[in-house]
Amino acid sequence: MTLTAAPAVAAPSRANRKSRRDSRFAAWAFLLPALAYVVVFFGYPLAANLVMSTQNYTVKSFYTGEAPFVGFANYSAVLNNPLFSTAALNTVLFTAGSLVFQFGIGLALAVFFNGRFLGSALLRSLLLLPWLLPLVVSGAVWRWMFDQDHGVLNAGLRAVGLDAVPWLSSTNWALPAVILTNIWIGIPFNLVILHGGLRAIPASLYEAAELDGAGAWQRFRHVTWPLLRPVTGIVLMLGLVYTIKVFDVIMVVTGGGPANATQTLTTWSYRLSFQDFAFGQGAAVGNVLIVVATVFGLLYLRSAKATLAEAAA
Repeated sequence: MTLTAAPAVAAPSRANRKSRRDSRFAAWAFLLPALAYVVVFFGYPLAANLVMSTQNYTVKSFYTGEAPFVGFANYSAVLNNPLFSTAALNTVLFTAGSLVFQFGIGLALAVFFNGRFLGSALLRSLLLLPWLLPLVVSGAVWRWMFDQDHGVLNAGLRAVGLDAVPWLSSTNWALPAVILTNIWIGIPFNLVILHGGLRAIPASLYEAAELDGAGAWQRFRHVTWPLLRPVTGIVLMLGLVYTIKVFDVIMVVTGGGPANATQTLTTWSYRLSFQDFAFGQGAAVGNVLIVVATVFGLLYLRSAKATLAEAAA
């Protein structure tokens, strides 16, 4: 009996091992294309940018292949450049101003459209247009609207008896102009995501709160806002990562001017690389942006983990 039972036990064991090998092979077969895509289009550019930031890479390097290693000299040159503080401050102001108003207006519109009324779906669809248009087109339209002599904004100001504003030629007004443009572009994204989060909140909670005598503000404060916190975190994090690296809107509307009044870290990186041909320093500024975005990403993941742990408890 012992001799005949042994093969019966071994056969299923070999079949199980073969099944597990086939499952692992199938899993890797599905995973490898995605891994290859990440390595080729994300991993390699990041590694190349990191290497370039430690080299004296110039136009000559494209022909000779020679790019002497300079260590952290490019980072030192960038950090000690007087324009770094200006670009960093403009980046902070541009990001903070855009996020506050994009989120605030988007949330207000999401709450407004959460109620049912005639034409709400059509109006909500029309509000998506700024998000769907190419950024270059949006920037060109706003550049025309900001024109001091023929722009529609100054025409409206003159119509009510106010003086025209030099939106694009004044160092005081240029940054608010590009912030206003980016706010207009980003509102639809906040509206869509926050509206989806609001629709996921059960209506029975609002009904119960209303029966308890809660007003509109109390329902928002004690029902809507706490349940919307996870979606809020995602919206703000994605908005931060997107806004901190905005390039095309600023380049189309102001080009970083006048007198570097709208120069951010992204536009300065472009200027260093493709106007001054200091590719190593341009790569160093790009890596600074990557580090900043990574730090905020890690902070968000830590916050999200704490929120999930609190909800589970």
